[in-house]
Amino acid sequence: MAPMQSPAKTAVRDRLLTDRRRRPLAEVVAAARATADHLLAVPEVRRAATVAAYVSMNGEPGTAPLLDALRAAGKRVILPVLLPDGDLDWAAYRSPEDLAPARLGLLEPVGERLGPDAVATADVVLVPGLAVDRTGLRLGRGGGSYDRALGRVPVGTFTCVLLYESEVGVPVPAEPHDRAVGWAATPAGVVRLGS
Repeated sequence: MAPMQSPAKTAVRDRLLTDRRRRPLAEVVAAARATADHLLAVPEVRRAATVAAYVSMNGEPGTAPLLDALRAAGKRVILPVLLPDGDLDWAAYRSPEDLAPARLGLLEPVGERLGPDAVATADVVLVPGLAVDRTGLRLGRGGGSYDRALGRVPVGTFTCVLLYESEVGVPVPAEPHDRAVGWAATPAGVVRLGS
């Protein structure tokens, strides 16, 4: 069940989604490649055996180049599968051909489901968002799916939200269910959040 939406979060979310819709496709494609390059250079990502990631959609910073580069580097990549209650199950990513359309316009991996706790086995957890503040508090789309998933991730795991530069350092209204991330990746680089 999705958490109640605060009016403050809804206003910030609407503004950020509007900004994303205005981005030219060429900029989105270039940003995806640059973000992937920066992430692949991060020591935690280079050392990772398993990376939990996602398939981008609707103007999000693109993940296709990153997913393919992770697989080419020999990483095990797991992707989310949205459950009816809004929680996330996980399945292995092998190639773009193994993705199938799912609810809400998502692309999800076909194949064996690993269970909601599979995210806890990842060395690196990459999540979508619309913004993040300097403390690591992330603004998502409002379903609470990634807050639940982040709640299963062991302390100390490299957790990172993929954004555009203008979406980092945005004040995010906090609610009790929100989970922070430690890093933000943008086309300009990867920055540490929090203390």
